[in-house]
Amino acid sequence: MILYFIFVKYGGEDDHNIRGFEDTHVMIFIGFGFLMTFLKKYCYSALGFNWFLAALVIQWALLCQSFYHMKDNTIFITKKLLLEADIMSATVLITFGAVLGVASGLQLLFIAIVETAVACFNFWLVADVFKAADVGGSIAIHAFGAYFGLGVSLLLKPRKTKTENAENTATVDLNGPSYTSDVTAMIGSIFLWIYWPSFNSALTNSNSEYQRAVVNTYLSLAAATVTTFVLSSAVSKHHGKLDMVHVQNSTLAGGVAVGSVCNMHITAGGAIAIGIGAGLLSVLGYRYLTPLLTRVGLPDTCGVHNLHGMPGVYSGILTVLFAALATKEQYGVELGGVFEAMKEDGSARTAGSQALNQFLALLVTLAISLVSGAMTGYIARAPVLEPLKDNEEYNDEINWELP
Repeated sequence: MILYFIFVKYGGEDDHNIRGFEDTHVMIFIGFGFLMTFLKKYCYSALGFNWFLAALVIQWALLCQSFYHMKDNTIFITKKLLLEADIMSATVLITFGAVLGVASGLQLLFIAIVETAVACFNFWLVADVFKAADVGGSIAIHAFGAYFGLGVSLLLKPRKTKTENAENTATVDLNGPSYTSDVTAMIGSIFLWIYWPSFNSALTNSNSEYQRAVVNTYLSLAAATVTTFVLSSAVSKHHGKLDMVHVQNSTLAGGVAVGSVCNMHITAGGAIAIGIGAGLLSVLGYRYLTPLLTRVGLPDTCGVHNLHGMPGVYSGILTVLFAALATKEQYGVELGGVFEAMKEDGSARTAGSQALNQFLALLVTLAISLVSGAMTGYIARAPVLEPLKDNEEYNDEINWELP
């Protein structure tokens, strides 16, 4: 509150007609919230902590992001700044998915405050230092949030000995869904699926770029969805049956995978190919990689590695390819809008240089997210943050008055 009194003023008419703010708002509070209600005894916490963390991070992220672009020590708040803060809150909610049911309320509060500051610094590096094209945030939002979350998850809880593991097998395992909780989680999936084109296209710079981003995102989502259903029935534990985990999550992977390139000239067929690749990557990740990570001591409750992590890296790699192929003849006057550093101002980057910077932005994001996440997870183990005991995990009763 004090920082807002000191630094923030209204921005007048600037960015009053920005696209996508309302739709992104729905994704953050309904989409993410309901998607995480799949645990049988953790629905109150999934919805409640999602709401609390998003409301907190929106206020904190607006400041953290804007401190890099202040004018006369003043932040002129606009609808665009609110949208960017909303988008940044998605980073923390992705991390929340990795430690869902494992972290206490105080630990989540600490993680959110630290992660927002670090994520905004990384976002500044990606956007202003490397000048990487990342309109849908697949690098700076999805990949960062996923690997920060995995870093936190890796060190949030002390390693157990074999004896302790044997003693804990007698406790009731709440890390799983019920029929009803899986249905409510589908509400979140469907809202995210519907509004994802708005999320990816919100920060585009021209009408044609905006329309291209919407079209590419929609096609990629549709392709990922069809791929998910087909592949799920082929690889699920009960051959021929669909796995609800895949349907809730992998159907969305196309939106993540196309995010960083959705405003580029990837062609409609290319968008569908990207969605197919994302569906394959995500379903196979949930089926084979998540159990492996769990066995080696890296829990990932929502499987954010499969929905946000790997598809985010996939999207980052695609930006390297499409940046290298970008030409003035192809993009025309839009070239500088899609790739800011390639504007014809006397110091414009070549396509090869832009591709290199895209790759460096991805590598730096992965390094910062993993290292800072692991450090945050280790500090969050402090007793003052009230870590959960094993028999308190995935249980609303610890934090809520239940009916």
